[in-house]
Amino acid sequence: MSNKGADRKWMKIYGTMDRRDFVISSLAAGAMTLTPRWVSAQASTPYRIGLLLPSTGTGANYMAECIRGMPVLAAEINSRGGLLGKHPIEIIYRDTQTKPDVGAREARELILNEKVNAIFGTYSSAAALAVQEIIHELKTLHFAATSNSTNITTENHTPYTYQWCPDSDMQSGAVVVAVAKLVKGRKWTKFDSIGQDYEWGRTTHKGFVERLAEKASEAKENKQLWFKLGETDFTSYISALMADKPDFIFPAIAGKDNETFMQQAQAAGLLKVAAYPGGLITVTELRQQRKSLPRGLIGLARCPFFAHMDQPLMQKYVKMHRDKFGPDFYPDDWACMHYDALTGLDQAVTRAKSIDTEALLKVLKGGTFDTCRGPRKFRELTNQLDVPSYVGEVWDSPDYPFPIYDPKTMIVVEGHDVWRDDETVKKVLKQRA
Repeated sequence: MSNKGADRKWMKIYGTMDRRDFVISSLAAGAMTLTPRWVSAQASTPYRIGLLLPSTGTGANYMAECIRGMPVLAAEINSRGGLLGKHPIEIIYRDTQTKPDVGAREARELILNEKVNAIFGTYSSAAALAVQEIIHELKTLHFAATSNSTNITTENHTPYTYQWCPDSDMQSGAVVVAVAKLVKGRKWTKFDSIGQDYEWGRTTHKGFVERLAEKASEAKENKQLWFKLGETDFTSYISALMADKPDFIFPAIAGKDNETFMQQAQAAGLLKVAAYPGGLITVTELRQQRKSLPRGLIGLARCPFFAHMDQPLMQKYVKMHRDKFGPDFYPDDWACMHYDALTGLDQAVTRAKSIDTEALLKVLKGGTFDTCRGPRKFRELTNQLDVPSYVGEVWDSPDYPFPIYDPKTMIVVEGHDVWRDDETVKKVLKQRA
C-alpha cells in the first residue's frame, strides 16, 4: 500500500485520531501494525496482539470504535513500559470482512508470519468458530471480546478461548425475563421471529424460544423469517410480519443489518402494528439513531457504559475515551468489552509474572478480574466470563446527548442466573486433543 493509501485507510478507520501518536506499518489492504511512538527499538520483547475485526461487511459499524480505540488502550499500558513494565504491546490489525474463511486465513497468517502472542476479536460468531480451529492447532491465546455464540465456549470449546461478553444463551435468557413479564401482563399469545441466517442469529433465536416456552408457554411462535447477512431491502419481510399481525416480534439481528431493518420497519409502521421487545439496541444504536428510535422501545445491550458509571474502571475508560475522541463521544458496548479484554490481559500477565501463554492460561482459568462492569469471574467449566445482560426502555436522559435506558425500569440479568447448568454443558462440551 502506498503512503497515500495508508493515509486513506487511517482516516477511514480512525477518523480524527492523531496519527502522529502511532508508527503505522502498512502491510496490505485492511492490514496495519500500530505501535505507540514512545516505544523504543531497545525495549524488551513486545507482546503482539492480532486484532481481527471487520472494517467492511455487516459488522463494520459495531467494530469501528474498537478498531480505533484499541491502540489508545495499548498506549496507556505502554506509557508505563508495557506489560510487566517491559513488554510493549503492538497491535496488528486485519479486516475479517465479517467472513469466517477470511477470519481463519488471517488468524493463521498473523500467528505464523506476524508471530502474534494472542488473537483479539472477532465480532462475527461464525468467524470466531473458524478462528478457534486455528488458535487451538497453534496453541495461541484467543480473547473473544464481542463474539457471543454459546457454541464458542461449549460445543466448540478450546482451552485457548476466553469469552468476555455475555453469550447468546445469557442474552436470550435476559430477554426472556423481560418478555415473560410482558406476555403475562399484556396477555400476548402470538409472536413472530426474524433473524440473520448464521451462527449467532440461529443460536440466539433457539435460546429465546426454548426459554420462553419454559417461562411463558402461552406465547406461541407462529412464523420464522431468516435473511442473509448484508440484506439491504427488508420490504418483503416487513410485509409478511405486518400481514401476520403478531402480538410481538422477536429479532435476532445485529450490526448494520440491525440499523437497516429498524429504519425500514419504522418507516413502514411495523413498530405500531406489533411490539418489538428485546432487539439489540446498544450504545451504537442509541447514538446513531438518537432522533428516530421510538422512546419506550424495549432493547437489549451487552455492556452499556451508563449502567456502570459507579465502577472505577468504567469511569477511567469513559474519561480516556472522551478525552481522546471528544466530550460527547462516550464508548459503545463493543469498545467497553475490548477494554475489559485488554485490561484483563494486563492483569493476567501481572499475576502470572510472565507473557507465556501456558502461564497465562493457569491464571485465567476460573480467575476473577477487575472490569468496567466490576469484578467478574470466569466460569471454570467453559471460560465464559460471568457478566450481565441489560434490558431497558429507550429514554431521553438529561445527562447525555443521546437516549439511554431508563434507569428506573432497566433490568440487569446476571450471567450465572441464566446460563446453562453444568450438567447440560458437560453433555455438549467439546473435548479436544
